[in-house]
Amino acid sequence: MSHPRSRLDEVIHSPVRFSVVAALASATSIEFRVLRDLVEVSDSVLSKQIATLEEAEYVGVTKFRVGRRTRTSLSLTSQGRKAFEQHVQALRDIAEGLDLPLPDSD
Repeated sequence: MSHPRSRLDEVIHSPVRFSVVAALASATSIEFRVLRDLVEVSDSVLSKQIATLEEAEYVGVTKFRVGRRTRTSLSLTSQGRKAFEQHVQALRDIAEGLDLPLPDSD
């Protein structure tokens, strides 16, 4: 049996990407500007992290128009949702500790 840390997802493990995926896991979709404000990062930082998540096929990006402006909506893919759930479970398992027998204390 391996340590739960071996189940951590390296793509999601970054604090900003973890925050992004956690926010997206709680909604059907979130507009870029709203997500940026939720995770408290700049446009450029969020864009870079979204690109990494999109490359891993964890996040879907949809462009739409509102009047003359183009907006970006982000959503978690089923693959991204599964990866997030597994990552969170690995974190819980780490936090709960390993089921190792304690040495006898005499």
